[in-house]
Amino acid sequence: MDISEALYTTRAMRRLKPDAIPLDVQARILDAAIRAPHVDQGWRFILVDDAQIKARLGELYRRGWTAMFEHFGISLDDLKQMNSVHGRTARSGDHLAQHFHEVPLILLGFARTTDGSGIYPALWSAMLAARAEGVGSTLTGVLHSFCADEVFDLLRVPTDAGWHLHGVVPMGYPTGRWGVANRNPVHEVAARNGWEGDLGLTVPEPLWRE
Repeated sequence: MDISEALYTTRAMRRLKPDAIPLDVQARILDAAIRAPHVDQGWRFILVDDAQIKARLGELYRRGWTAMFEHFGISLDDLKQMNSVHGRTARSGDHLAQHFHEVPLILLGFARTTDGSGIYPALWSAMLAARAEGVGSTLTGVLHSFCADEVFDLLRVPTDAGWHLHGVVPMGYPTGRWGVANRNPVHEVAARNGWEGDLGLTVPEPLWRE
């Protein structure tokens, strides 16, 4: 797959089929991930496909999903009723939460940096590599934001070695379609040499099209 196609069409896929992802596909995804820019390889990746572990992660995810809305004082039910981008995102996010245990493959990224700067490029590379294989994914922070201790216990992660959970990427073959995401154009969200600096260019339409 052309790199531009992968960059432009890798979107958050939260509605995933339960079909297993072949091991050779998983190998290519992980091998691409570890080629991401990094300094000392202070990272650890865990793939989860065991039904019992996924069931427990699903319980934690649903708990964290609920806690997230309580934390921000937002009604999930009200948000799901909205006919807007936020409403659609809430509905797809809730679908993932309710079916998290059915996701065929879950990738968890751990790093020794507290800010996650060392692991996020690798997780994004994994998502791009997954796209090239026709595998959908999304990066979620629900588990590491609200249930990190329980995840560490469940996966037997050493708690005295400086590890931090920074990202969880559910993966599976999507039920939806790939496509270029709608975004505010570049010249509306970017500037040059300062907050209000003239960018000097405009991009009214995506520079790559299917």
